[in-house]
Amino acid sequence: MIKLLMKWDIKAGQEQSYFEFVMQEFAPGLMRLGLQPTEAWYTIYGKGPQILTGVVTNDFETMHQILEGDEWRSLRERLLEHVTNYSQKIVSASGRFQL
Repeated sequence: MIKLLMKWDIKAGQEQSYFEFVMQEFAPGLMRLGLQPTEAWYTIYGKGPQILTGVVTNDFETMHQILEGDEWRSLRERLLEHVTNYSQKIVSASGRFQL
């Protein structure tokens, strides 16, 4: 399994529109693309990214095809309207919490 790890902070004042977007469009869009959510962490106290989330695919080739596609680019661009400090990385899924 290959995991895409993403992290970001929600833009100030956009919390409601962010959560509506994530629940109605982003999460369903990830699954439609073939990315299976594995975890989502929301930091309410302390330093670090406000949101940490992970999605998996069976293999690197599938992940690469998804991330090179127009549908992923569009979904990511819409996310970026609501967040700052976005970053992502691809790792081999370990079955444990990963950063």
